[in-house]
Amino acid sequence: QVQLVESGGGLVQPGGSLRLSCAASGIMFRIYTMGWYRQAPGKERELVATTTSAGTTNYRDSVKGRFAISRDNSKNTVYLQMNSLEPEDTAVYYCNAHRFTDNYWGQGTQVTVSS
Repeated sequence: QVQLVESGGGLVQPGGSLRLSCAASGIMFRIYTMGWYRQAPGKERELVATTTSAGTTNYRDSVKGRFAISRDNSKNTVYLQMNSLEPEDTAVYYCNAHRFTDNYWGQGTQVTVSS
C-alpha cells in the first residue's frame, strides 16, 4: 500500500519560511519523480516543484528563487523549503510520486500566509 504523508504546514506571516516534508512508503522511492503541487480555494491544482530520480529539479516561475525542493533517498522523504512566503502562496500543498503510469498523492497540508 502506497502512502505519502505530508507535514510541516501552518500559518506564517508574509516574508516568513516553512519547510514541508513528505514521507513515502510502499514505493521504490529513489526511482520516482517526486513533486509538490498546490491548490488554492476556487483554483485548479498547480505544479510547484519536482525532482527526478536523477536529481533534476523544476519550478514554477512564481516560486523560483524562493522555494527549494530536495530529496533524501535514504529516508524516502522529499522536502520543500519555502522562503519569502507571500499571501499568494496560501494553498493546500500536496506531495506527488510519479513514474510512467504510476501516480500517487498525499492527503495535503495547509499553508496559510497572512499577517
